[in-house]
This record gives sequence, C-alpha cells and structure tokens, in this order.
Amino acid sequence: MKILFVLTSHDQLGDTGKKTGFWVEEFAAPYYALLDKGATITVATPKGGQAPIDPSSDTEDAQTKDTKRFKEDKAAQDVIANTKVLSDLDASDFDAVFYPGGHGPLWDLANDVTSVKLIEAFNEQEKPIAFVCHAPAALKRVSGTDGNPLVKGKKVTGFTNSEEEAVQLTNVVPFLVEDMLQENGGIYSKKEDWAAYAVQDGNLITGQNPASSELVAEKLLAALK
Repeated sequence: MKILFVLTSHDQLGDTGKKTGFWVEEFAAPYYALLDKGATITVATPKGGQAPIDPSSDTEDAQTKDTKRFKEDKAAQDVIANTKVLSDLDASDFDAVFYPGGHGPLWDLANDVTSVKLIEAFNEQEKPIAFVCHAPAALKRVSGTDGNPLVKGKKVTGFTNSEEEAVQLTNVVPFLVEDMLQENGGIYSKKEDWAAYAVQDGNLITGQNPASSELVAEKLLAALK
C-alpha cells in the first residue's frame, strides 16, 4: 500500500496575526493506523519542506495516544520537516490519497491547481480519496469525471458550521466547509458537534472533525483491501 498524505503549507490564520497549519491529531492517528498495517506513506505539501503545525492542536488538552507517539517519533518529525513538493508527485505512483485537516487547507489547498488536478487524477483512476475535518475544503474546485463538482450527489461530511462557531472562527475563515459542500451539491450529513463521524460514497471518504480521523483511516484501509 502506497499512500500519499497531503498537508497544507499555509500558516496564517486570516488577518488575526495568529498561526494555523495542519491539525496534529488528524495527521498522527491515520498515519500510525496505516503505517502499522504496513503502508508506505509519502507526505507532500504545496511548497514542500516544513509543514506548519497548528499551535492549537499542539496544546496539552489536545493530546492523544497518537500525538504523543508523534512527539517522540524522530522519523515522523523528519517526514513533517521535509515534505515533498506536491507538483513533483503523480497519482499513478500511489494507491490512495489522504488529506488531514486543520484550518490551513481553507486558504491554500482549496485553490491549489496542483492539488485539484491530483485529486481528479486519483478519482479518475478510481482510487480512494479521503479527507477529514477542514480538509474537504480541498474539494472546493475539484470536478468529477462528468465535469460536475466531484461532491455533487455524493454523501459527504466535514467540519460543521456549529463547530466553526464553537471555535469562534466563523468570521475569520474564507468559507465554511459545510456550506461549500452543500453549495457544490454534496449530500451533507453530520452528527452532534465533536462526535466521531465518517461517511463513504464510492471511493470518496470524508470525516467530520478531529475525532473522526481514525474512522476515516479505517474506511481507507478497508477500501484498499
């Protein structure tokens, strides 16, 4: 199993002067779930090099067994410090792609032409494409093989409007994931705020929030068997 993880390169939280990036838990839980099953994982970002970690995901109360393992894992730290450049990679070389969230993707991956084409290529090759929390933002401009938005008529989930409200970033983010998925014709569903929830429709797998990252990894693993 060769799996590509795509992380954000974006580290500015709008005009707030605060930092953002990817959410550690949403990387760590799927990374170890797949790595421990023998997957070969390549990590890439639009700019390559150090992927920015969202400071909010690195606080004491945000820690899980997987984030603690990541903190003590020199090899994984090196992977995050030296990500590949996304434009150097080809969907044909991988069996699946996984996008962890954090607020960063709302700014870069949502509009990144390379990322859009990559997801479209994975989809055309009928390979699993998985996204969690804010990462479905990367689907904003992605078309399916019929030319319509990829999510049109598909069951999807992602970070909810009420969860965004809870973290008080509704007026900071460039768009709301829930609204965008619905505007693009996705059949959006969700559970209560912060509950673990993931849905699969064909090769498309989406998870609602950080708590859903392991569920997404499990569905991705099952899709690869």
